[in-house]
Amino acid sequence: VQLQASGGGLVQAGGSLRLSCAASGRPFNNYCMGWFRQAPGKEREFLAAINWIGSSTYSADSVKGRFTISRDNAKNTVYLQMNSLEPEDTAVYYCAASYNPFASYCSRTEYNYWGQGTLVTVSS
Repeated sequence: VQLQASGGGLVQAGGSLRLSCAASGRPFNNYCMGWFRQAPGKEREFLAAINWIGSSTYSADSVKGRFTISRDNAKNTVYLQMNSLEPEDTAVYYCAASYNPFASYCSRTEYNYWGQGTLVTVSS
């Protein structure tokens, strides 16, 4: 599966952005989808995951209550709605996919396919 992330940009602290990740090449609903980020000088960080039908979602404590993952299987797209952004959220954001049809649980680490990343910059 090929992934194309978009929606990054420059936003002021307290603002919102919605990232999108369009998938192609394989049946989208066979995959768990996840969002990650990597800030300069830091390791890649798991943010959120969603199972094949969107019935189960998981969020990291660092973004819980501010970031929401969702998916639209008809559009082969997964989203990350980011609210109350902080300068510490500045990073390159990546979407990822893990082949796991009909899964009720999605891993926070086991992803095989990655998008190219989209940069989010939050100014203070």
